[in-house]
Amino acid sequence: MLLLAAVCSLAGCASAPAPQAPQETTKFTVENTDRFAVLDSATEAVVSCTGLQERTLGDGRLEVVANLKNGGGKPVQVQVQCEFLDGEGMPVSAEVPWQLLAISASSTEVVRFTAPSTAAKKYAIRVRRAR
Repeated sequence: MLLLAAVCSLAGCASAPAPQAPQETTKFTVENTDRFAVLDSATEAVVSCTGLQERTLGDGRLEVVANLKNGGGKPVQVQVQCEFLDGEGMPVSAEVPWQLLAISASSTEVVRFTAPSTAAKKYAIRVRRAR
């Protein structure tokens, strides 16, 4: 009788887990999330960064590639800026231009930035609604 009870209790453990719905994840680590900021709530509701990659070019300058996703059902136009910083966190150039970027509904666009000098060690990417 004891053997039958043990077999019955273990039989429930052999069942396969229920399938889980896929979750949206970001492809960058927690330490990279502070490098991306959305500056207005309307843009924050639909635009997210799904990936940040950085590399050093042959001439020693930093290059950053950001994948920006429009999670909304309508196309959006945003302005994107990448401010390059030195090792102490100070800007390496006085003026940082904004780039206009159109992102189709439910799609991802890639934006590439190159530092103006080899002094850049860090960066901050900002996104806002197009003006």
